[in-house]
Amino acid sequence: MGGAAALTARSLTERLKAEAYGLGFDAAGVARLGEPATRAAFEAWLAAGHQGSMAYLEGEGAALRRDSRLPHPGATHALVVAASYGGRAPAGPVARYARGDDYHVVLRERVRELHGWLEREVGRPVNARPYVDSGPILERDLAQRAGLGWVGKNTMLIVPGAGSHLFLASLFVDVALEEDAPFEADRCGTCTRCLDACPTGALPSPRVLDATRCISYLTIEHRGPIPPALREGVGGLLYGCDICNDVCPWTVKFAREAMAPEFAPRALFAESHDRDGTRALARSICMMDAADYAAAFKGSAIKRAKLWMLQRNACVVLGNVGTDEDLAVLEAMREHEHEVVREHAEWALTRLRRTIRAPV
Repeated sequence: MGGAAALTARSLTERLKAEAYGLGFDAAGVARLGEPATRAAFEAWLAAGHQGSMAYLEGEGAALRRDSRLPHPGATHALVVAASYGGRAPAGPVARYARGDDYHVVLRERVRELHGWLEREVGRPVNARPYVDSGPILERDLAQRAGLGWVGKNTMLIVPGAGSHLFLASLFVDVALEEDAPFEADRCGTCTRCLDACPTGALPSPRVLDATRCISYLTIEHRGPIPPALREGVGGLLYGCDICNDVCPWTVKFAREAMAPEFAPRALFAESHDRDGTRALARSICMMDAADYAAAFKGSAIKRAKLWMLQRNACVVLGNVGTDEDLAVLEAMREHEHEVVREHAEWALTRLRRTIRAPV
């Protein structure tokens, strides 16, 4: 009986994974829910204050992340999947993952399709919940437990044959599935390219990310002024950062095309990869009003950042890569209604004038 049950679980799991691959996912694995292997590291990370102002990672959010059985009561296993968002596309001022439609929506629908398939296959309602970077889960830990890959020195999950330009999603279920062996190997070796390349020093040691220095955090999550000492390091990056992924040999070699057409760059980002394109994009964001912002980023993950935050970022970018043609826009931003934007415009003007040796 036990052998038959195990065979049934194996067969069901194999077919479920096949469905996932059929939907376009680049990797799929199963993990039993429980205490994460990285719980102690997570606690130490919080204690060091590396989460910055991301309060959702503290308190109850931290408590739920200490055991993956807690977020969705009754669930025992998780199907974990990875989806490429197009690591072969050129680097640019907007991180690749955010150039298309909101991945939360796109992938959640795909995972719900897997839920429906599973219910039809087992012939009963399945207590399940999809998670796409939106729940209190240590997702990379769960993915490693499901055998998808290992956590690299840049803290990103690296999947053999696919690199690290990947979204992670999972389906928590109350169905007994056959678990995959955890991915135990560390294939980073002695490489430290990601640590060496970070322009703001956000990776002080292997597998430790100080979010308070990370360009992605500073341009997306942070609701205050970007620390002056870090602004130059932001360079021409308006929203997010791909640097620690781009230099990883595994990603350079194995990055794939985007899983879904919805992840293709919107027209606003299609030609903004060089310096002039970056400047043009920054100027267009500076000139947006609320209606422009809502129209440009409808259905986009970029709405995670408010308009004033994007304009703050745009001022920093123009201060770093602008020319005398951008002075007028920055002058206008000195009159912005938000104090933080005004201060960043002043900083950018001072830096830009010094760079181009324009008269004060």
